[in-house]
Amino acid sequence: MADSENAPTEGTQVHADSRRGFMRRAFAAGGVAAFATMGATAAKAFADDATPTATPTDSPTATPTATGAPGGPGAGGGGVGSQTITEDFFGLTTDGSLVRDLFTVHSQHVATAPVIAAAEKFLAALADDQKSATQFGIHSTEWRLWSNLDPGGFKRQGVSLADLTDDQNALGTALLRAALSADGLETTENIRRINLAAGTLVGNSDTFNDVLYYWTVMGTPSATEPWGFQFDGHHLVVNYFVLGDQVVMSPCFWGTEPTSLEIDGETVSVCTQELEASLAFAQSLTAAQQKVAVISSSKADEDMKAGAFADNAVEAYAGIRATELTPAQQEKLLAVVEVFVARGKADLAKAKMAEIRGHLADTRAAWIGGTGDDDPFYLRVHSPVLWIEVDCQAAGPLGGAYGKTRADGPTQQHVHSVVRTPNGNDYGRDLLRQHYLTSPHHQ
Repeated sequence: MADSENAPTEGTQVHADSRRGFMRRAFAAGGVAAFATMGATAAKAFADDATPTATPTDSPTATPTATGAPGGPGAGGGGVGSQTITEDFFGLTTDGSLVRDLFTVHSQHVATAPVIAAAEKFLAALADDQKSATQFGIHSTEWRLWSNLDPGGFKRQGVSLADLTDDQNALGTALLRAALSADGLETTENIRRINLAAGTLVGNSDTFNDVLYYWTVMGTPSATEPWGFQFDGHHLVVNYFVLGDQVVMSPCFWGTEPTSLEIDGETVSVCTQELEASLAFAQSLTAAQQKVAVISSSKADEDMKAGAFADNAVEAYAGIRATELTPAQQEKLLAVVEVFVARGKADLAKAKMAEIRGHLADTRAAWIGGTGDDDPFYLRVHSPVLWIEVDCQAAGPLGGAYGKTRADGPTQQHVHSVVRTPNGNDYGRDLLRQHYLTSPHHQ
Protein backbone atom coordinates (compact mmCIF):
# COMPACT_ATOMS: atom_id res chain seq x y z
CA MET A 1 0.00 0.00 0.00
CA ALA A 2 1.28 3.45 -0.79
CA ASP A 3 1.67 6.03 1.95
CA SER A 4 -0.77 8.75 2.88
CA GLU A 5 -0.69 10.70 -0.36
CA ASN A 6 -2.75 7.85 -1.79
CA ALA A 7 -4.84 7.23 1.31
CA PRO A 8 -8.64 7.37 1.07
CA THR A 9 -10.23 10.74 1.68
CA GLU A 10 -11.58 11.60 5.12
CA GLY A 11 -15.07 10.69 3.97
CA THR A 12 -14.06 7.15 3.08
CA GLN A 13 -11.74 6.39 5.98
CA VAL A 14 -13.04 4.01 8.59
CA HIS A 15 -11.99 5.19 12.03
CA ALA A 16 -12.26 3.41 15.35
CA ASP A 17 -15.92 4.08 16.18
CA SER A 18 -17.24 3.37 12.70
CA ARG A 19 -15.09 0.23 12.39
CA ARG A 20 -16.55 -1.04 15.64
CA GLY A 21 -20.05 -0.24 14.39
CA PHE A 22 -19.40 -2.05 11.14
CA MET A 23 -18.29 -5.20 12.93
CA ARG A 24 -21.18 -5.06 15.41
CA ARG A 25 -23.61 -4.95 12.48
CA ALA A 26 -21.79 -7.85 10.87
CA PHE A 27 -21.98 -9.77 14.14
CA ALA A 28 -25.69 -9.04 14.50
CA ALA A 29 -26.33 -10.29 10.97
CA GLY A 30 -24.30 -13.47 11.27
CA GLY A 31 -24.17 -14.15 14.97
CA VAL A 32 -26.95 -16.74 15.11
CA ALA A 33 -25.37 -18.91 12.45
CA ALA A 34 -21.98 -18.56 14.09
CA PHE A 35 -23.26 -19.59 17.51
CA ALA A 36 -25.08 -22.57 16.04
CA THR A 37 -21.75 -24.17 15.13
CA MET A 38 -19.99 -23.51 18.44
CA GLY A 39 -19.67 -25.29 21.73
CA ALA A 40 -20.64 -23.40 24.86
CA THR A 41 -17.10 -22.39 25.82
CA ALA A 42 -16.23 -21.18 22.34
CA ALA A 43 -19.53 -19.29 22.15
CA LYS A 44 -18.73 -17.56 25.42
CA ALA A 45 -15.29 -16.60 24.10
CA PHE A 46 -16.92 -15.15 21.01
CA ALA A 47 -19.44 -13.26 23.11
CA ASP A 48 -16.68 -11.89 25.34
CA ASP A 49 -15.01 -10.45 22.26
CA ALA A 50 -18.22 -8.66 21.31
CA THR A 51 -18.05 -6.21 24.23
CA PRO A 52 -17.53 -2.48 23.53
CA THR A 53 -13.89 -2.68 24.70
CA ALA A 54 -13.13 -5.76 22.61
CA THR A 55 -14.15 -5.40 18.99
CA PRO A 56 -16.55 -8.14 17.78
CA THR A 57 -14.81 -10.87 15.93
CA ASP A 58 -14.68 -13.61 13.40
CA SER A 59 -15.70 -16.70 15.35
CA PRO A 60 -13.21 -19.47 16.19
CA THR A 61 -14.98 -21.63 13.61
CA ALA A 62 -15.25 -18.93 10.97
CA THR A 63 -12.30 -20.14 8.92
CA PRO A 64 -14.03 -22.03 6.09
CA THR A 65 -13.74 -25.80 6.05
CA ALA A 66 -14.75 -25.86 2.41
CA THR A 67 -12.18 -25.05 -0.22
CA GLY A 68 -13.73 -21.89 -1.66
CA ALA A 69 -12.67 -18.49 -0.36
CA PRO A 70 -15.41 -16.03 0.67
CA GLY A 71 -16.31 -13.98 -2.37
CA GLY A 72 -14.45 -16.36 -4.67
CA PRO A 73 -11.11 -15.82 -6.37
CA GLY A 74 -10.03 -12.22 -6.46
CA ALA A 75 -12.00 -11.17 -3.39
CA GLY A 76 -9.22 -9.40 -1.54
CA GLY A 77 -9.66 -8.39 2.12
CA GLY A 78 -11.49 -5.18 1.55
CA GLY A 79 -8.75 -3.80 -0.68
CA VAL A 80 -6.44 -0.87 -0.04
CA GLY A 81 -8.97 1.73 -1.14
CA SER A 82 -11.81 0.84 1.21
CA GLN A 83 -9.62 0.67 4.32
CA THR A 84 -11.91 -1.76 6.08
CA ILE A 85 -12.86 -5.42 6.24
CA THR A 86 -15.61 -6.57 3.92
CA GLU A 87 -15.46 -10.33 4.47
CA ASP A 88 -14.41 -13.02 6.93
CA PHE A 89 -10.76 -13.98 7.14
CA PHE A 90 -9.76 -16.76 4.75
CA GLY A 91 -6.10 -16.24 3.99
CA LEU A 92 -3.83 -15.65 1.03
CA THR A 93 -4.18 -18.38 -1.61
CA THR A 94 -3.06 -19.10 -5.15
CA ASP A 95 -6.55 -19.82 -6.51
CA GLY A 96 -9.12 -19.21 -3.80
CA SER A 97 -8.67 -22.69 -2.31
CA LEU A 98 -6.85 -23.48 0.91
CA VAL A 99 -4.14 -26.11 1.10
CA ARG A 100 -4.98 -27.90 4.33
CA ASP A 101 -2.79 -29.81 6.81
CA LEU A 102 0.16 -27.46 6.39
CA PHE A 103 0.07 -26.27 9.99
CA THR A 104 -0.48 -28.31 13.14
CA VAL A 105 -0.66 -27.65 16.86
CA HIS A 106 2.57 -29.18 18.11
CA SER A 107 5.62 -28.42 20.22
CA GLN A 108 7.74 -25.90 18.33
CA HIS A 109 10.21 -25.48 21.21
CA VAL A 110 10.07 -21.69 21.09
CA ALA A 111 10.78 -20.09 24.46
CA THR A 112 7.63 -18.03 24.91
CA ALA A 113 7.83 -17.64 28.70
CA PRO A 114 9.86 -14.39 28.47
CA VAL A 115 7.32 -12.93 26.04
CA ILE A 116 4.44 -13.90 28.33
CA ALA A 117 6.15 -12.35 31.35
CA ALA A 118 6.97 -9.15 29.48
CA ALA A 119 3.40 -8.82 28.19
CA GLU A 120 1.97 -9.35 31.68
CA LYS A 121 4.23 -6.63 33.11
CA PHE A 122 3.32 -4.24 30.28
CA LEU A 123 -0.42 -4.76 30.76
CA ALA A 124 -0.14 -4.51 34.55
CA ALA A 125 1.53 -1.10 34.21
CA LEU A 126 -1.33 0.37 32.16
CA ALA A 127 -4.03 2.49 33.76
CA ASP A 128 -7.54 1.03 33.56
CA ASP A 129 -8.59 3.24 30.63
CA GLN A 130 -5.36 2.46 28.78
CA LYS A 131 -5.81 -1.25 29.32
CA SER A 132 -9.43 -1.23 28.11
CA ALA A 133 -8.32 0.62 24.98
CA THR A 134 -5.45 -1.78 24.40
CA GLN A 135 -6.71 -5.29 25.19
CA PHE A 136 -9.06 -7.13 22.83
CA GLY A 137 -10.36 -10.69 22.65
CA ILE A 138 -8.23 -13.31 20.92
CA HIS A 139 -10.70 -13.60 18.01
CA SER A 140 -10.94 -9.85 17.57
CA THR A 141 -10.97 -8.35 14.11
CA GLU A 142 -8.53 -5.81 15.54
CA TRP A 143 -5.85 -8.26 14.36
CA ARG A 144 -6.80 -7.36 10.78
CA LEU A 145 -7.14 -3.59 11.23
CA TRP A 146 -3.50 -2.70 10.68
CA SER A 147 -1.97 -0.44 8.08
CA ASN A 148 1.42 0.83 7.01
CA LEU A 149 -0.08 4.28 6.46
CA ASP A 150 0.85 7.16 8.73
CA PRO A 151 -1.69 7.90 11.51
CA GLY A 152 -3.09 10.80 9.48
CA GLY A 153 -3.97 8.35 6.71
CA PHE A 154 -5.32 5.61 8.98
CA LYS A 155 -6.43 6.02 12.59
CA ARG A 156 -5.41 3.24 15.00
CA GLN A 157 -6.89 1.79 18.13
CA GLY A 158 -4.90 0.85 21.22
CA VAL A 159 -2.40 3.10 22.97
CA SER A 160 0.47 4.83 21.23
CA LEU A 161 3.95 5.35 22.58
CA ALA A 162 2.92 9.00 22.94
CA ASP A 163 0.14 7.90 25.34
CA LEU A 164 2.57 6.16 27.69
CA THR A 165 4.93 7.26 30.44
CA ASP A 166 8.64 6.58 30.20
CA ASP A 167 8.27 3.61 32.54
CA GLN A 168 5.39 2.17 30.52
CA ASN A 169 7.34 2.65 27.28
CA ALA A 170 10.30 0.85 28.81
CA LEU A 171 8.03 -2.13 29.50
CA GLY A 172 6.74 -1.99 25.92
CA THR A 173 10.30 -2.03 24.65
CA ALA A 174 10.98 -4.99 26.93
CA LEU A 175 8.09 -6.83 25.27
CA LEU A 176 9.55 -6.20 21.83
CA ARG A 177 12.97 -7.25 23.11
CA ALA A 178 11.50 -10.52 24.43
CA ALA A 179 9.75 -11.26 21.13
CA LEU A 180 12.32 -10.07 18.59
CA SER A 181 15.98 -10.69 17.93
CA ALA A 182 18.53 -7.93 18.46
CA ASP A 183 18.34 -7.22 14.72
CA GLY A 184 14.54 -7.20 14.82
CA LEU A 185 14.48 -4.75 17.71
CA GLU A 186 17.09 -2.51 16.07
CA THR A 187 15.05 -2.54 12.86
CA THR A 188 11.92 -1.35 14.67
CA GLU A 189 13.88 1.39 16.41
CA ASN A 190 15.62 2.61 13.26
CA ILE A 191 12.40 2.66 11.25
CA ARG A 192 10.95 4.97 13.89
CA ARG A 193 14.11 7.08 14.15
CA ILE A 194 14.18 7.69 10.41
CA ASN A 195 10.44 8.39 10.40
CA LEU A 196 10.95 11.20 12.94
CA ALA A 197 14.07 12.63 11.28
CA ALA A 198 12.47 12.61 7.83
CA GLY A 199 9.24 14.06 9.24
CA THR A 200 11.25 16.88 10.80
CA LEU A 201 13.04 17.59 7.53
CA VAL A 202 9.74 17.93 5.65
CA GLY A 203 8.17 19.99 8.45
CA ASN A 204 5.58 17.43 9.50
CA SER A 205 6.89 15.73 12.62
CA ASP A 206 3.43 15.94 14.21
CA THR A 207 2.41 13.11 11.88
CA PHE A 208 5.73 11.48 11.01
CA ASN A 209 7.58 10.79 14.25
CA ASP A 210 8.79 7.99 16.49
CA VAL A 211 5.89 7.90 18.98
CA LEU A 212 2.71 7.41 16.93
CA TYR A 213 3.07 3.63 17.02
CA TYR A 214 0.29 1.69 18.68
CA TRP A 215 0.02 -1.32 20.98
CA THR A 216 -2.86 -3.75 21.06
CA VAL A 217 -2.95 -7.07 22.91
CA MET A 218 -5.30 -9.84 21.83
CA GLY A 219 -6.38 -12.28 24.53
CA THR A 220 -4.62 -12.69 27.87
CA PRO A 221 -0.94 -13.66 28.02
CA SER A 222 -0.90 -17.36 28.89
CA ALA A 223 1.34 -20.42 28.71
CA THR A 224 -1.55 -22.59 27.52
CA GLU A 225 -4.22 -20.42 25.91
CA PRO A 226 -3.80 -18.49 22.63
CA TRP A 227 -2.98 -14.79 22.78
CA GLY A 228 -0.85 -12.27 20.95
CA PHE A 229 0.02 -8.65 20.35
CA GLN A 230 0.26 -6.13 17.54
CA PHE A 231 2.64 -3.19 17.22
CA ASP A 232 1.39 -0.92 14.45
CA GLY A 233 2.42 2.36 12.85
CA HIS A 234 3.89 4.03 9.78
CA HIS A 235 6.16 1.62 7.90
CA LEU A 236 6.11 -0.85 10.79
CA VAL A 237 3.65 -3.59 11.74
CA VAL A 238 4.39 -6.65 13.87
CA ASN A 239 1.68 -9.27 14.48
CA TYR A 240 2.78 -11.87 17.04
CA PHE A 241 0.52 -14.84 17.87
CA VAL A 242 1.38 -17.26 20.69
CA LEU A 243 -0.03 -20.71 21.42
CA GLY A 244 2.00 -22.58 24.02
CA ASP A 245 5.51 -22.80 22.58
CA GLN A 246 4.36 -22.03 19.03
CA VAL A 247 4.58 -18.57 17.50
CA VAL A 248 3.28 -17.14 14.23
CA MET A 249 4.89 -13.80 13.42
CA SER A 250 2.82 -12.61 10.47
CA PRO A 251 1.66 -10.49 8.84
CA CYS A 252 4.64 -8.21 9.37
CA PHE A 253 5.36 -5.01 7.48
CA TRP A 254 8.83 -3.52 7.35
CA GLY A 255 9.45 -0.28 5.44
CA THR A 256 11.18 3.05 5.43
CA GLU A 257 11.56 6.33 3.57
CA PRO A 258 14.42 6.90 3.09
CA THR A 259 16.61 3.86 3.76
CA SER A 260 19.47 5.99 5.04
CA LEU A 261 19.62 9.35 6.77
CA GLU A 262 22.09 11.31 8.89
CA ILE A 263 20.70 11.74 12.39
CA ASP A 264 22.65 13.67 15.04
CA GLY A 265 25.89 13.18 13.14
CA GLU A 266 25.30 9.43 12.66
CA THR A 267 24.28 7.71 9.44
CA VAL A 268 21.28 5.54 10.27
CA SER A 269 20.29 2.87 7.75
CA VAL A 270 17.43 0.40 7.79
CA CYS A 271 15.83 -2.13 5.42
CA THR A 272 19.03 -2.34 3.41
CA GLN A 273 19.64 -6.01 4.20
CA GLU A 274 16.63 -7.09 2.18
CA LEU A 275 17.72 -4.91 -0.74
CA GLU A 276 21.23 -6.33 -0.75
CA ALA A 277 20.10 -9.95 -0.36
CA SER A 278 17.47 -9.58 -3.07
CA LEU A 279 19.93 -8.14 -5.56
CA ALA A 280 22.51 -10.79 -4.69
CA PHE A 281 19.94 -13.45 -5.56
CA ALA A 282 18.83 -11.81 -8.82
CA GLN A 283 22.39 -11.17 -9.94
CA SER A 284 23.28 -14.83 -9.35
CA LEU A 285 20.80 -15.94 -12.03
CA THR A 286 21.91 -16.80 -15.53
CA ALA A 287 20.39 -14.96 -18.47
CA ALA A 288 18.16 -17.96 -19.16
CA GLN A 289 17.01 -18.11 -15.55
CA GLN A 290 16.29 -14.38 -15.50
CA LYS A 291 13.95 -14.81 -18.46
CA VAL A 292 11.84 -17.07 -16.26
CA ALA A 293 12.19 -15.17 -13.00
CA VAL A 294 11.61 -11.66 -14.35
CA ILE A 295 7.87 -11.35 -14.92
CA SER A 296 8.18 -7.72 -16.01
CA SER A 297 11.12 -5.46 -16.75
CA SER A 298 8.97 -2.38 -16.12
CA LYS A 299 8.84 -1.35 -12.46
CA ALA A 300 5.69 0.49 -11.42
CA ASP A 301 5.57 3.09 -8.66
CA GLU A 302 4.32 0.27 -6.43
CA ASP A 303 3.82 -3.43 -7.14
CA MET A 304 2.87 -4.85 -3.74
CA LYS A 305 -0.06 -7.29 -3.87
CA ALA A 306 -0.65 -8.44 -0.31
CA GLY A 307 -0.21 -5.45 1.96
CA ALA A 308 -2.73 -4.15 4.47
CA PHE A 309 -6.37 -5.18 3.97
CA ALA A 310 -5.38 -7.91 1.52
CA ASP A 311 -5.68 -10.81 3.95
CA ASN A 312 -7.62 -12.84 1.38
CA ALA A 313 -5.56 -11.95 -1.69
CA VAL A 314 -5.57 -14.52 -4.48
CA GLU A 315 -2.21 -14.57 -6.25
CA ALA A 316 -1.05 -17.37 -8.54
CA TYR A 317 2.51 -18.62 -8.42
CA ALA A 318 4.83 -16.75 -10.76
CA GLY A 319 8.51 -16.66 -11.65
CA ILE A 320 11.16 -19.32 -11.33
CA ARG A 321 10.87 -22.50 -9.28
CA ALA A 322 13.47 -23.04 -6.60
CA THR A 323 14.10 -26.47 -8.13
CA GLU A 324 15.37 -24.69 -11.26
CA LEU A 325 18.10 -23.04 -9.19
CA THR A 326 21.50 -24.40 -8.29
CA PRO A 327 22.09 -25.20 -4.61
CA ALA A 328 24.12 -21.99 -4.28
CA GLN A 329 21.31 -19.95 -5.85
CA GLN A 330 18.77 -21.60 -3.57
CA GLU A 331 20.83 -20.48 -0.60
CA LYS A 332 20.87 -16.91 -1.93
CA LEU A 333 17.10 -17.03 -2.22
CA LEU A 334 16.83 -18.39 1.31
CA ALA A 335 19.16 -15.60 2.46
CA VAL A 336 16.44 -13.12 1.44
CA VAL A 337 13.92 -15.09 3.49
CA GLU A 338 16.26 -15.26 6.46
CA VAL A 339 16.57 -11.47 6.62
CA PHE A 340 12.92 -11.35 7.65
CA VAL A 341 12.69 -14.59 9.61
CA ALA A 342 15.74 -13.61 11.67
CA ARG A 343 13.88 -10.60 13.03
CA GLY A 344 12.24 -13.08 15.38
CA LYS A 345 14.17 -14.84 18.13
CA ALA A 346 16.69 -17.49 17.08
CA ASP A 347 14.53 -20.45 18.17
CA LEU A 348 11.53 -19.15 16.22
CA ALA A 349 13.72 -18.39 13.20
CA LYS A 350 15.17 -21.92 13.30
CA ALA A 351 11.71 -23.51 13.35
CA LYS A 352 10.39 -21.24 10.59
CA MET A 353 13.38 -21.78 8.31
CA ALA A 354 13.00 -25.54 8.70
CA GLU A 355 9.35 -25.23 7.68
CA ILE A 356 10.29 -23.07 4.69
CA ARG A 357 13.04 -25.43 3.57
CA GLY A 358 10.54 -28.28 3.78
CA HIS A 359 8.55 -26.59 1.02
CA LEU A 360 11.48 -25.42 -1.08
CA ALA A 361 10.41 -27.58 -4.03
CA ASP A 362 7.12 -25.64 -4.09
CA THR A 363 8.73 -22.22 -3.79
CA ARG A 364 8.89 -19.64 -6.58
CA ALA A 365 10.61 -16.30 -6.94
CA ALA A 366 9.29 -13.53 -9.19
CA TRP A 367 11.14 -10.33 -10.08
CA ILE A 368 10.07 -7.01 -11.58
CA GLY A 369 12.48 -4.33 -12.78
CA GLY A 370 16.21 -4.24 -13.42
CA THR A 371 18.90 -6.12 -11.57
CA GLY A 372 21.60 -3.44 -11.41
CA ASP A 373 22.95 -2.38 -8.03
CA ASP A 374 20.90 0.83 -8.00
CA ASP A 375 17.84 -0.36 -9.92
CA PRO A 376 14.47 -0.19 -8.16
CA PHE A 377 12.87 -3.63 -8.16
CA TYR A 378 10.18 -5.91 -6.77
CA LEU A 379 10.84 -9.42 -5.48
CA ARG A 380 8.22 -11.97 -4.44
CA VAL A 381 9.05 -15.24 -2.69
CA HIS A 382 6.00 -17.51 -2.60
CA SER A 383 5.44 -21.00 -1.21
CA PRO A 384 2.55 -22.78 0.53
CA VAL A 385 3.87 -21.55 3.89
CA LEU A 386 5.54 -18.25 2.99
CA TRP A 387 4.85 -15.02 1.16
CA ILE A 388 7.42 -12.22 1.05
CA GLU A 389 7.33 -9.06 -1.05
CA VAL A 390 10.14 -6.53 -1.28
CA ASP A 391 8.98 -3.47 -3.21
CA CYS A 392 10.95 -0.36 -4.13
CA GLN A 393 8.34 2.37 -4.44
CA ALA A 394 8.12 5.93 -5.72
CA ALA A 395 8.68 8.74 -3.26
CA GLY A 396 5.92 9.23 -0.72
CA PRO A 397 5.20 12.05 1.73
CA LEU A 398 8.79 11.93 3.05
CA GLY A 399 10.39 12.23 -0.38
CA GLY A 400 11.43 15.79 0.35
CA ALA A 401 13.84 14.46 2.97
CA TYR A 402 16.00 13.04 0.17
CA GLY A 403 15.06 15.30 -2.73
CA LYS A 404 12.59 13.08 -4.59
CA THR A 405 8.95 13.35 -5.64
CA ARG A 406 6.53 10.68 -6.85
CA ALA A 407 7.08 11.91 -10.40
CA ASP A 408 10.68 10.67 -10.19
CA GLY A 409 9.46 7.06 -10.14
CA PRO A 410 10.42 4.14 -7.89
CA THR A 411 13.61 4.26 -5.86
CA GLN A 412 15.58 2.09 -3.48
CA GLN A 413 15.20 4.92 -0.98
CA HIS A 414 11.53 4.01 -0.37
CA VAL A 415 11.06 0.35 0.52
CA HIS A 416 7.96 -1.60 1.54
CA SER A 417 8.16 -5.26 2.52
CA VAL A 418 5.48 -7.61 3.79
CA VAL A 419 5.70 -11.13 5.20
CA ARG A 420 2.66 -13.41 5.30
CA THR A 421 1.77 -17.01 6.07
CA PRO A 422 -0.49 -18.22 3.23
CA ASN A 423 -3.26 -20.80 3.40
CA GLY A 424 -5.00 -19.44 6.43
CA ASN A 425 -2.32 -19.09 9.09
CA ASP A 426 -1.72 -15.34 9.18
CA TYR A 427 -2.37 -14.18 12.75
CA GLY A 428 -2.00 -17.86 13.72
CA ARG A 429 -5.58 -18.26 12.58
CA ASP A 430 -5.34 -21.88 11.46
CA LEU A 431 -3.64 -22.87 14.73
CA LEU A 432 -6.37 -21.04 16.61
CA ARG A 433 -9.01 -22.95 14.65
CA GLN A 434 -7.34 -26.25 15.47
CA HIS A 435 -6.95 -25.29 19.13
CA TYR A 436 -10.69 -24.78 19.48
CA LEU A 437 -11.46 -27.98 17.61
CA THR A 438 -9.06 -30.21 19.54
CA SER A 439 -8.50 -28.84 23.04
CA PRO A 440 -10.57 -30.90 25.52
CA HIS A 441 -11.55 -27.86 27.58
CA HIS A 442 -13.09 -26.26 24.47
CA GLN A 443 -15.16 -29.31 23.51
